Amino acid sequence: MGSHPINLAIRFLLELAALFALGLWGWNAYDGGESWQRILLMLGVPIAAALLWGLFAVPDDPSRSGKAPVAIPGLVRLVIELAIFAFAVWALYDTGHPVAAWIMGSITGLHYIVSYDRILLLLRHKGKQ
Repeated sequence: MGSHPINLAIRFLLELAALFALGLWGWNAYDGGESWQRILLMLGVPIAAALLWGLFAVPDDPSRSGKAPVAIPGLVRLVIELAIFAFAVWALYDTGHPVAAWIMGSITGLHYIVSYDRILLLLRHKGKQ
């Protein structure tokens, strides 16, 4: 169920929304100084999250290409994902968008419930044996 095309499309949109929320937070987090510092945070925070997201993976994850540039245990991958989504939800709330935060948090939670088979796969994957 977690690798159903509709669920994967929702996941992709959630990832884009998370990166947008992190960029919005980066823009608003720096309240003074030079505008280049705001731009650096606006771009740097989502780029760092995207690098974490894309670099550390579980081999044969059905929601990804199956490739893992840096193979990690499934639990670590799950923690990274949840931390990025939680940061994005908090970022929306912190920037004055509580309704958007609730919507994103709810859709993310529903996505993970529907993806229970992927969650079980991640929890069973212990990394290199």
